[in-house]
Amino acid sequence: MNDSKIFIGPAGWHYDDWRGVVYPAVKSKNFSELSFLTRYVNTVEINATFYHIPRPEQVQAWVRQSAAHPDFLFTVKAWQGFTHEPTAPAADRLDAFKRVLDVLQTSGRLGAVLIQYPWRFKRSAENWQRVQELALQLGGYGPMVEFRHQSWDEPSLRAALTDNRIGWVNVDQPVIGASIAPGDHVTASTGYARLHGRNYQNWFNDQAGRDQRYDYLYQQAELAEWAERIRSIARHTEKTFVIFNNHFRGQAAVNSLQLTAAVLNKKVAVPDSLLLHYPGLQEIADRSGSTAPLSLFD
Repeated sequence: MNDSKIFIGPAGWHYDDWRGVVYPAVKSKNFSELSFLTRYVNTVEINATFYHIPRPEQVQAWVRQSAAHPDFLFTVKAWQGFTHEPTAPAADRLDAFKRVLDVLQTSGRLGAVLIQYPWRFKRSAENWQRVQELALQLGGYGPMVEFRHQSWDEPSLRAALTDNRIGWVNVDQPVIGASIAPGDHVTASTGYARLHGRNYQNWFNDQAGRDQRYDYLYQQAELAEWAERIRSIARHTEKTFVIFNNHFRGQAAVNSLQLTAAVLNKKVAVPDSLLLHYPGLQEIADRSGSTAPLSLFD
């Protein structure tokens, strides 16, 4: 592997069902979930930005909460109005989103910006134009594009992404019908993978809620396959992000730690509460007494 830095962590950090599982059940008055998590992982994907564009002051607070770990980076999921609506949003929305990115970039905390399109977004000349236009507008922030429909999974498309300096996001999802399968593709200086779980039963179930769709815990054999893919990606990138989106009941945190241990081939720090709920983590837990995580930069 070259000198690529590998960042592994969950998508989001504020979930009600993480209390008492990832985080302590009893918290102090000034407890910060984000600060706590930065002790164990070296990245998180900010997914709150998908639902609404926060004020810069809120983003500055997140930067402060990660201050104890200067190598920690955020990736940012683009607002859904850019990717999930049929018409382009007003220019002021893009300006507001850029202000969020500027806070992170100025502080040295921005890893990449994720542009995620839904499964229904299929390859066409019109849609490719939309992708190019948005990526160009976000070009200074390290745009990474996630497609879920198989129509985009073509070498010629990845060559076009490379020409436009747009990153390809490797996806792990239930491979149902025309869904993209896992890969180790690289089209920019940054590598990216998002693991959504493999809950085949509920993935396309309209009656299933968000938690049901993402209720999945990757097993060791599946993570071993991803460890090899990550090593392959890292050989061709300056930095690589691996984001687990199987957030229900802290499973994204569990798998983040397990994959980190697999990539490093070392034990890692594990929160006590998470170890209690997932005793299988004993195999990778560094119980030496230090709360500092092993670095993915060693």
